[in-house]
Amino acid sequence: MRHRQSGPGQSGSSRAGAGARAALLIAWLLVLAGLGWMVSQRLKISTDLRSFMPAPTTPDQRLLMEQVGDGPGSRLLLLAISGVRPMGPPPLAGDVPSDAPLAALSQGLAGALRKDPSYTQVLNGSFDLGALDPSLLPYRYLLSPTLDTQPLDETYLADQLQQRVDDLSSPAASLLKGLLPRDPTLEVLKLAERWTPAKSPELRDGVWFSPQHEALLLVQTRAAGFDPDAQQRAIDGIQHAFHALPGSAGTQLEFSGPGYFSVVVGAQTRHQADWIGRISSVGFIVLMLLAYRSLSSLLLSALPIASAALAGIAALTVAFPEVHGITLAFGFTLLGVAQEYPIRVLSHRRAGEDAVQSVRALWPLLLTAIASACIAYLAFYASGVNGLKQLAVFTIVGLLVAGFSTRYLLSHLLPVQVRDVAQMPWLMKARAFVDRLPRPRWIPIVVTLLIVLMLALAPGPFWQNNLAALTPLPQDMLLHDARLREALGAPDVRYLLVLQAPTEQGVLALSEKLQPKVDALVAQHAVDALELPSLYLPSVALQRARQKKLPDRGTLQRALGQALQGLPFRPDLFQPFLDDVETARSLTPLTPERYAQTPLGQRLAAMLVQRDGHWLGLGTVSGVHDVAALQALGSGASVRLLDLKAASESLVAAYRTRILQALLIASVLLVLTITLALRSLRRAWHVLAPMTLATFLVLAVERIVGIEISLFHLVALILAGGLGLHYALFFERDTGDAAEQRRTLHATIVCVLSALLVFGMLGWATIPVLRAIGLTVSLGVAFHFCLSILMAPHADLGPSDPLAEDSHARED
Repeated sequence: MRHRQSGPGQSGSSRAGAGARAALLIAWLLVLAGLGWMVSQRLKISTDLRSFMPAPTTPDQRLLMEQVGDGPGSRLLLLAISGVRPMGPPPLAGDVPSDAPLAALSQGLAGALRKDPSYTQVLNGSFDLGALDPSLLPYRYLLSPTLDTQPLDETYLADQLQQRVDDLSSPAASLLKGLLPRDPTLEVLKLAERWTPAKSPELRDGVWFSPQHEALLLVQTRAAGFDPDAQQRAIDGIQHAFHALPGSAGTQLEFSGPGYFSVVVGAQTRHQADWIGRISSVGFIVLMLLAYRSLSSLLLSALPIASAALAGIAALTVAFPEVHGITLAFGFTLLGVAQEYPIRVLSHRRAGEDAVQSVRALWPLLLTAIASACIAYLAFYASGVNGLKQLAVFTIVGLLVAGFSTRYLLSHLLPVQVRDVAQMPWLMKARAFVDRLPRPRWIPIVVTLLIVLMLALAPGPFWQNNLAALTPLPQDMLLHDARLREALGAPDVRYLLVLQAPTEQGVLALSEKLQPKVDALVAQHAVDALELPSLYLPSVALQRARQKKLPDRGTLQRALGQALQGLPFRPDLFQPFLDDVETARSLTPLTPERYAQTPLGQRLAAMLVQRDGHWLGLGTVSGVHDVAALQALGSGASVRLLDLKAASESLVAAYRTRILQALLIASVLLVLTITLALRSLRRAWHVLAPMTLATFLVLAVERIVGIEISLFHLVALILAGGLGLHYALFFERDTGDAAEQRRTLHATIVCVLSALLVFGMLGWATIPVLRAIGLTVSLGVAFHFCLSILMAPHADLGPSDPLAEDSHARED
């Protein structure tokens, strides 16, 4: 064996080359560090899910978008405090646990939360004098409907005072003693009862309880319902306040409601994405080491992907004030296409040739693949949805940076000495098998007929419009929410009664006019309750009408004196009552602006909104039993019933239409790009036909097994199409070199296995969104790979391949 000795010139040249590579590597790492610092300084994460919904086009859709996050139903948290039975013998039959400890915890938690501005309303069934601050107590006569049917005369006062005598001998005496001098008719308590949900749980020890002996609370957060971070802070605040209460150690606090669900969904998604990411990352590293058996190549090939991610995020921070978390999650998934660029370079290395020379021959086709993928992702930008526009910027910038850094940076850093994968015996056999496969011209026809047949026989609707079907929440959690919502009489999150008028006073007056019909619906058991804005604040006109019915001080004092005869009350005990009535006679009626400063002001503010030059009043519905009767109530020109579920489905349909239109335009551009790049319609057919058929085949397979296609399936199909385009482009490439064909097969097999590893793991996730993406991409990768081979032309290898002949000779 002859050994070649390097001379001084060669050694110096080698050292110079190594120094240049080291300098390039350090410069690249410094640029990445600079991008990382820029991102850390500028990146602001948004969690508002409405960023991923299209701009609403109808009044109902606009109202839906607001109510999704800020509506009264979406900001409600349902709380249940339950006791933990001590270890020991089971309770005796008929043994009922004491409710007093749980009632005390309920009172303590409600008291703590009412002091926190993060919560706009806290209800637990107990009377809260703080619902009206002292300066507003005289307004009780303008807010209460008592004067609508009953004057403050001697007869009424005598009856009320007699009832107070009876009340003072009841367990409620301690509460009434402080209230009686100022409010002998208990208007404050009547208002509190009026503002309590119509279908309230059983009251025990002064608070609400469920039949399961849980103390129940309703908490309305100031934060939007579908802002997971803000809802997490609100829930943490409740838990902190609860655990600070004496006696809370042996009990359990449970949550439910839309805000809590958004927190649970976020936590579950992060957890599953984390473990799937860890397992797939380890698998990818093992795959790369087995494929190339070079740790340095593996580490260096990670640089283009890291560059793509950091450059994409940096571009987002420049183009948008906030970046949505979903953009980053989906963006990193879509960047899976970019990992193919270094894989192609590594597999197409030739023995005795440096990476720069290898990639130079590969670059025209790789550039076509990069440009085609970017065109496909332009569909996201053309959709006009802010979240998808962010996704487009992130992925397009990332793909361009990954591609060009692979071409002009990575190729200069890879080791000079490399093992040519084309010499692997198993790869020779695999390529020979692929070359022997028949390529019948009827394959596209058969696949097309199969697709049409499966789509025609597929069960159920084609599109999934119901967002609730995508929830990853377990069934027991949904049942628990339904049970608590039923027990508490919480507002239904589906229906809203919308009242429209030119002014807010017009809305309040319309609400008052509608109230008798609402009372009739409740009496007919069509609904359990329907809260209108006038429940909390009457119109100015009605307040003035009640004001006029208040007697002057002299008249009221004489009527009170007559009513007190024979009763055990001191004559001067009710001076505060006389003062309040006199004050109420000259009060300026309450307006929504003034009322907003009270504890119940936020509740009213959520029910009165100004839109497009007019005002809307939102009536919340609880316990709908007769939808037709409710629709009849909302059939007028100024009153309508808003079905949030139907509105959300129409919004999803509009969203999908825009994406499909953008995809159609992107498809046309893609056909033109591939045709111009390959300069042949026949060659373009061999690339575009398998990609198109594989995409529709994925749809057909998912539909025939009963899967309804959602927006997430469309995103996954675009990703799978980008991967399939790469396979078809490289299989169609005919270099006339058998070894190069084997390198193409090796690179494609590594790309397919890495994609199946990552997305196959996602397919096992319990989160519907992750599962939809994983299953769709995995099917797409398999179908694209198979059809790209079967529909590619037979390679013209020219002269016999000596390596293949040697391999066959050894077999013989």
